[in-house]
Amino acid sequence: MHDAFAADQYLIRQQVFTFLHRKFHVYDAAGQNLVLFCRMKGFKLKEDLRLFADENESQELVRIQARSVIDFSAAYDVVDARSERRLGVLRRKGWSSIVRDSWEILDADERPLGTIQEDSTIKALVRRFVDAASFLMPQAFHVEIGGAPAATFKQNFNPFVRKLAVDFSADSQRRLDRLFGLAAGILVMAIEGKQE
Repeated sequence: MHDAFAADQYLIRQQVFTFLHRKFHVYDAAGQNLVLFCRMKGFKLKEDLRLFADENESQELVRIQARSVIDFSAAYDVVDARSERRLGVLRRKGWSSIVRDSWEILDADERPLGTIQEDSTIKALVRRFVDAASFLMPQAFHVEIGGAPAATFKQNFNPFVRKLAVDFSADSQRRLDRLFGLAAGILVMAIEGKQE
């Protein structure tokens, strides 16, 4: 495993005002060293996110590909770009996510591993129906693997740059691959961010 993915804490930043595409930068906990870069092209019918080691896009590390164009319970394959090996699958829970954003984490053979769930049903409902709520109560997600806490994703929203703090500290046994977990954070930020 590359040293960049040995840490427990990361920061994902997304520029809000970009033309035709969205950019995601993943930094170490100090927010200084870039460990991943993703440019999400606009106007694509089927999501296809590419994660690179740098902004020059010289080394592709991971691909996140939607299986279908429009799917309420969309499944996204997370693939190691170097080996072409599927790392796992992230599947959005369609009906559950209307009230509270919820995802399933599946292994490479599509067996259930865990979940990614928005912090609270009440907060989720307030965020959906009160415009200013996303500023006052930014989204937070709890990640579980095998029923045990593995990570948290906490959003710090401002009008110009969205930030998602990713913390794997609860996962001392490293049940969740850090690169896969960061890919999940980018995907959740990209997909759930469309609701706002």
